Amino acid sequence: MHSFSVIIIGAGPGGLACAALLAEKGLDVLVLEKKAVPGPKVCGGGITWRGLIRRVPESLIDRAFPAQHIRSTLQETVLQSDSPMVATVRREHLGEWMHEQARAAGTVVRTSCRVAKITPNSVETSQGTFGFRQLVGADGARYLVRRYLGIPTEKLGLGIHFRVPGWREKMEWHLNDTLFGNGYAWIFPFRDMASIGVYGAIPGNSPRKMLQNLKRWAAARSISLDGLKPQGGLINFDYRGWRFGNIMLIGDAAGLASGLTGEGMYQALVSGETAARAIIDPDCDCGELERLVAKQKKHLRVAALSATNRIVNLATMEILLLALRAGIIPFSMLEMAD
Repeated sequence: MHSFSVIIIGAGPGGLACAALLAEKGLDVLVLEKKAVPGPKVCGGGITWRGLIRRVPESLIDRAFPAQHIRSTLQETVLQSDSPMVATVRREHLGEWMHEQARAAGTVVRTSCRVAKITPNSVETSQGTFGFRQLVGADGARYLVRRYLGIPTEKLGLGIHFRVPGWREKMEWHLNDTLFGNGYAWIFPFRDMASIGVYGAIPGNSPRKMLQNLKRWAAARSISLDGLKPQGGLINFDYRGWRFGNIMLIGDAAGLASGLTGEGMYQALVSGETAARAIIDPDCDCGELERLVAKQKKHLRVAALSATNRIVNLATMEILLLALRAGIIPFSMLEMAD
């Protein structure tokens, strides 16, 4: 049995960021990915200025938007900034870049590798059994490592989107309580297409109804989804810790997504880097992740309040948008980054 200092299950942004940092410090690292290519995932592709925009090469940015168009049941506004507030990046391109960074640092990445069983010191896969001293769960909604630890997952969201061909000028957010409850629909433009989708917490929103309402909303705006296949993915915001002896959970596997917005890429990156630093030095400063967890809890409280009933939801969303319009709270309050 071939053994490694660290095995990471999942080659998303968090797993690859963790792997690159560990390998740069001389640790032997194995990343296991069930897909044939690391990176692709159901995702709107929006990244924020305070979060990921400044942490990825400019060449990966598809388009950047200093204006955010937000519409609710009763209001409509445009938030402006001197610098881009949100940009779009293709997850497959981000994955390719991060994969190359990890491999260049010395990481071993095995793709098309399915994990069958986890034991206290090994992982049995479709490509053999591998030993580890440290295990990192970066497997997102698969939750293999989380389930092995016996940690339940009760707070989930769902994102559904279509990739719609064509040019669209504006980045838009739509808070329609009738169609989307305490979730929202989005239009995130890329150069040659747009991610048009919906996010909502479940079980408050059923996947079938979310898809139906997304199609209904798109049709009312003359957005044709004919012949396009929807893509959907679960989003875990049930955070219950990240450090469990020689096993760590990061990103979606740890439940670090925002229950309010569904944002998760930034948290994956920060938690992946923090896990790597903690493996290298168990007494390292984890302040950045601790601040992120505190903000995630704030998002969860707002999401829970808005889910109370329709009247409370409508009031919460309208007050929030009014505060954004008046400059009482900044757009960055909705981001997970500090």
